Amino acid sequence: MKKGIHPENYRLVVFKDMSNDYSFITKSTAETKETIKWEDGNEYPLIKLEISHKSHPFYTGKIKLVDTAGRIDKFKNRYAKHDKK
Repeated sequence: MKKGIHPENYRLVVFKDMSNDYSFITKSTAETKETIKWEDGNEYPLIKLEISHKSHPFYTGKIKLVDTAGRIDKFKNRYAKHDKK
């Protein structure tokens, strides 16, 4: 590894999935101004996540269906005049 290119300021940080209130603590260099009190009584920096392994469809097996037929029809209608030429 090259010297001097890796961060030195690793500290414990709480990551919180806002979609299901799941939190976990790990080392990180991510900057934040928010803090949270953890289960051990100490206060740690807080990083809010929109999605984590507890809420991502790939890991949970719950896949959301997307209305692709409606999207395709909109696309065809929009560009139908270019197709006729």
